[in-house]
Amino acid sequence: MIDPRDIFNIQTQTEFKDLAMKVFKFQFENNSVYRSFCDLLYVHPSDITSIKDIPFLPIQFFKSHRVLSSSKPIEKIFSSSGTTGSVSSKHYVTDLSIYENSFQKGFEQFYGNIKDYVILALLPSYLEREGSSLIYMAEVLIKQSKHKESGFYLNNLTELKDLLLKLESEGKKTLLMGVSFALLDLVEQYQFQLKNTIVMETGGMKGRRKEMIRTELHNTLKEGFGVSTIHSEYGMTELLSQAYSKDHGIFNCPPWMQVLTRDTEDALTIQDYGKSGGINIIDLANINSCAFIATQDLGRAYQNGSFEVMGRFDYSDIRGCNLMVL
Repeated sequence: MIDPRDIFNIQTQTEFKDLAMKVFKFQFENNSVYRSFCDLLYVHPSDITSIKDIPFLPIQFFKSHRVLSSSKPIEKIFSSSGTTGSVSSKHYVTDLSIYENSFQKGFEQFYGNIKDYVILALLPSYLEREGSSLIYMAEVLIKQSKHKESGFYLNNLTELKDLLLKLESEGKKTLLMGVSFALLDLVEQYQFQLKNTIVMETGGMKGRRKEMIRTELHNTLKEGFGVSTIHSEYGMTELLSQAYSKDHGIFNCPPWMQVLTRDTEDALTIQDYGKSGGINIIDLANINSCAFIATQDLGRAYQNGSFEVMGRFDYSDIRGCNLMVL
């Protein structure tokens, strides 16, 4: 067994690589779905000499299989929203404390103490369904913020506008976390000049609006909120970690998460840094499911550990994660 505490104590690239290799061996031995996938590729742990050699499980398997590396009871099932008639992804979580550790430590790394912020969550589409991992994260952050003003907002935009202006006048640090279409709805009705508020978009239009390229979306939001930058969160049902962008759509990962890109013509080939390709994610917080995932997103990974998202594969279905097609 691997001690989950080791995941969140990673400090160097060497430590990341060493633990990733251990997690691969553990999941090869304990995850029947992943083992079958590796067997089809004729890959065995004895063949693996670097993390680039590790097979990445196509994310679609979370729609068709129970992807589990643990025999412990299921504590929570996170599911994607999907579109009408489509099959949702399901992430079976056997240890919620790992998820909570991941998003709390990740948030603190990029933004500091949660208690310093009033957390306002404008996530109507997520609130309207069951099983959202983003709602679970927001609920915990709201509780931990310890501010009475923190909370969720559905369609009560006037109330949210009044609160934002009140918090601004009181000089309180505020994080407004919202799905893209709802943030656009807000700035179409009201204009702001926010000095103490971080505006963070967490996702695409989910069929509510025409998709926009990220620069167009962010420019519209910057003008409407009167802020110089728009932050973004990159997460999905199949992950237990998030990456964050503080500007220009360049994301950074916590120490236990890394992004690589694969060749779009040869899914088993990991590309050099800076080349656009399919995004592969190593999320070591996924110790009890699968830590090595080939997503349906397109992007570029850079040598300093950052990455950007450029869109989605044409054949992939539209889902309620964090992507806007470019």
